[in-house]
Amino acid sequence: QVQLIESGGGLVQAGGSSRLSCAASGRTFANYAVAWFRQAPGKGREFVGALSGGNTLYANSVEGRFTISRDNAKNTVYLHMDSLKPEDTAVYYCAADEAIHPAKLRFLSAYDYWGQGTQVTVSS
Repeated sequence: QVQLIESGGGLVQAGGSSRLSCAASGRTFANYAVAWFRQAPGKGREFVGALSGGNTLYANSVEGRFTISRDNAKNTVYLHMDSLKPEDTAVYYCAADEAIHPAKLRFLSAYDYWGQGTQVTVSS
């Protein structure tokens, strides 16, 4: 079992930056695929980006503004967010699992392990 805990959310002004952390416990997840999803009020949970085997994949809406990285020594994955927009306001979730096919990285159902979410609010 892997437990994931997100942190780092909060209130940010439009155009600003923020960094979310996803700390894993229970198992070393250096070889796991890790993704970030988000859910805005009244909307479904959507894919933000994923990191698997050194490769990254991002949603079009965040490409060039968001970056996923990991520190295996700390068993932690990060989501660096730049040029934030009010439409980035959402609860952000990290997710992880082993051996996800690259074609499935965007899908919620591919991930068994989820964090509790952290709120990011971008003010205009």
